[in-house]
Amino acid sequence: MAHNRTLPHNDLPPLPPAAELETRAVLKRAIEANRVLANLRGLAAQIPNQILLINSIVLQEARLSSEIENIVTTNDALYKADIDPDGRTDPHTKEVLRYREALKFGFAALKDRPLSTNLFVDIVRIIKQQDIGVRRTSGTALKDGTGQIIYTPPVGESVIRDKLGNLEHFIHAEDDFDPLVKMAVMHYQFEAIHPFDDGNGRTGRIINLLYLVQAGLLDIPVLFLSRYIMANKPQYYALLRGVTEQQAWEPWVLYMLDAIISTAQQTHDQVTRIRTLMEEVRQRVQQEAPSIYSKDLIEVIFRHPYTKIQFLVDAGLAQRQTASSYLQKLATLGVLRPEKQGRETYYINDALFAELAH
Repeated sequence: MAHNRTLPHNDLPPLPPAAELETRAVLKRAIEANRVLANLRGLAAQIPNQILLINSIVLQEARLSSEIENIVTTNDALYKADIDPDGRTDPHTKEVLRYREALKFGFAALKDRPLSTNLFVDIVRIIKQQDIGVRRTSGTALKDGTGQIIYTPPVGESVIRDKLGNLEHFIHAEDDFDPLVKMAVMHYQFEAIHPFDDGNGRTGRIINLLYLVQAGLLDIPVLFLSRYIMANKPQYYALLRGVTEQQAWEPWVLYMLDAIISTAQQTHDQVTRIRTLMEEVRQRVQQEAPSIYSKDLIEVIFRHPYTKIQFLVDAGLAQRQTASSYLQKLATLGVLRPEKQGRETYYINDALFAELAH
């Protein structure tokens, strides 16, 4: 019987799917995806300052993941709000910052607890800053730009919890599925269950990254998957519907593997360029301002596109007056650009800013 988009999908099939997942085409693509992801993992492990990766690159993931849900902010607003959380910040920017907070929370939580429904709830509560849980209300329907219903998720808290329980079992089952194929399947299932009143897309994309960490394919959640999804958004939703309506798993899994290949390579290249940029700045400061040079100073000004005096003080590099003179010297060299806002002077690493926005 054909799928009816207007009726709750309470008969969403459990995992694993009955369809063949690891077709020849899928396995071939999965080999490539695993290779590129392993290269990214190896490179990230060589970065001495992984705060840069988690704070700045993950912030870009947060921005684009939120933009998929039409929550839009600018890089400039995002970085300013990030280093001045008590300042005046628009609601969209705050919500993007909460995405990163939720991702970092989930990453830290994996040390003590596996992926689970309870962890999913904790993540969505951070994103939405609401005491929400598994959806209890009926009437939820996903619509396209014209107002047409394109999908109606399951209804009934017990039904949804049963399906989340099956998803948990699938995530942790010891089976022979390639972990990246498994990630694609679990992402579809989470989005199809649609367990929360809001925040499902962002929570689902965070779960993807946490699963890669839990599976040992990444050490830190530094894959920029939302870049690919944002660039191929209509295809993303069309392929989700293809699984729901036709059990068309192969095109969906191939799409997700392509997303991993593309974004892992892009992130690898970006991290490589940032490392090169750091080394160029390190050599220049060491040669032109040896009296202030230290490896730690270079790392501090590459933690974030915006630096302020307190960053150097917190890192134990200098007291405020000396820290100020260090940053002024770097500005004189053209390494940083000072910008006064109210009582605070920010020192902007324009080269890093441009690279992260690349």
